[in-house]
Amino acid sequence: MSSSEVATPKLLTISLLRILSDGEFHSGELMAQQLGITRASVNNALKSVEQYGLTLFSVRGRGYRLVDPPQWLDEKKISAALGTPDLFQIEIADTAVSSNTVLLQRAALGAASGSVLAVEWQSAGRGRLGRTWHSGLGSALTFSLLWRFESGLSALSGLSLAVGLAMMRALDKLGVSGVGLKWPNDVLTKAGKLAGILIEAQGDMLGPSLVVIGIGLNLRLPHTVRQHIDQPVTDLAHAVSELPERNRLLGILLQELAEMLSVFARQGFLPLRAEWESHHVYQIGRLKCYFRMTVRLME
Repeated sequence: MSSSEVATPKLLTISLLRILSDGEFHSGELMAQQLGITRASVNNALKSVEQYGLTLFSVRGRGYRLVDPPQWLDEKKISAALGTPDLFQIEIADTAVSSNTVLLQRAALGAASGSVLAVEWQSAGRGRLGRTWHSGLGSALTFSLLWRFESGLSALSGLSLAVGLAMMRALDKLGVSGVGLKWPNDVLTKAGKLAGILIEAQGDMLGPSLVVIGIGLNLRLPHTVRQHIDQPVTDLAHAVSELPERNRLLGILLQELAEMLSVFARQGFLPLRAEWESHHVYQIGRLKCYFRMTVRLME
């Protein structure tokens, strides 16, 4: 990789972390030669490792070693986990401000339905109501999916609930128990929030329309990330005996989302209501708020 390809500080740091992902010691001088940068640039770039939720050892005479290296996303591995890979156009970015923001911009330029952007580390991931989604490098899945509908915005009421239900189906496939849904878009365990959904819609009331579905799923939250979160949170590591392989997890999630979105496009949310209510962690009687939902509530 040339120095021009790692010109920005964030990309330089992540490029170094990729080299260190084998868990072995690497000389700063050799890494500098490999990337075509100075030894001082290596040292400066690795000073910021803590913000990614990672721990780095530095030993004089041996170099740097990454503790518990991240499991990187790989397009081929994700496609292999998909039952219907042709439905998706998958891209993985090392860093982005927000996967939703980028995919919305691409949607305006004509990006195809099924476009997926998964980001290893978001500098300003967005949650519902303007909240920030915090995650470490490799400690979460943060991705967005673009889906186009022939129907208009008026037909999308309940979509965030359908997406939550797709996530429940995917987690069930992976043997995750003790998980429920909180209206309108949170996935919870007793310990706290496990995942969040952000849906942003564009189009006309009568059609066509499109949505960008952003999902953040905590896999193994480091303390350095938890301390920035102002609500009870948990991660998948506390819900399963063994974490699923990260690429396989994303593949299963995308597969369930595609199936759910196809059903929703044909039938809407009503046929899914009973299944959603069975997973509602705060269910008291019927879901009285359902008929008051609008697309605005999905923002």
